[in-house]
Amino acid sequence: MSYGSTFTAWRDATPAWPAYTRHAFVKGLGDGSLPREAFLHYLKQDYVFLIHFSRAWALAVTKADTVDEMRLAAGTVNGLINEEIALHIKTCAEAGIDETTLFATEELQANLAYTRYVLDAGHSGDLLDLLAALAPCVLGYGEIGTHLASKQTSDTYADWIGTYAGPDYQKVCHDVGALIDGAIARRLGDDPMSSPRWATLQARFATATRLEVGFWDMGLDP
Repeated sequence: MSYGSTFTAWRDATPAWPAYTRHAFVKGLGDGSLPREAFLHYLKQDYVFLIHFSRAWALAVTKADTVDEMRLAAGTVNGLINEEIALHIKTCAEAGIDETTLFATEELQANLAYTRYVLDAGHSGDLLDLLAALAPCVLGYGEIGTHLASKQTSDTYADWIGTYAGPDYQKVCHDVGALIDGAIARRLGDDPMSSPRWATLQARFATATRLEVGFWDMGLDP
């Protein structure tokens, strides 16, 4: 998938990326072999994750330097709260799990590690640090959704796949990719890879990717 030149460079330099986007959990979504219990366990944890993730994107609004950056960050918060979280609420409600129960879900260690890492990146760094930590989730799910939509052999998790492969989420991915490219160019210039900061940002992206792998591992163990 092409979500901008910065994302492509970070992704291609991250050894753990295939372990994330081709994880056994992901394969189970595509062929329908993922146990329902594991899927609901993942959704409950991901609901809590998205609450913190929305806060991190809201933090991006305060870290932005331009109105365009603020607008794109705010639009992503809206998509998370009003669209992505809504899918979790709907799916869990069909299984008899209401939103109050979702919100009260005990946050497991893999979830704590990931969400606090992203929030710390934003609080201790600038917008680039925050975007590098946020990018694997937003753009990785876009890549996963598109891949599964073209390869899936089961309709068991078609709603989940359709959400991330659909035009609304794909637009979010392209907008976020453009936000990252613009923020990088604005702060690091026309040759960002020559900047001393590039390696640090790449490392943030790689760490967040490894934490995504840990999140899938957690999902497989309800």
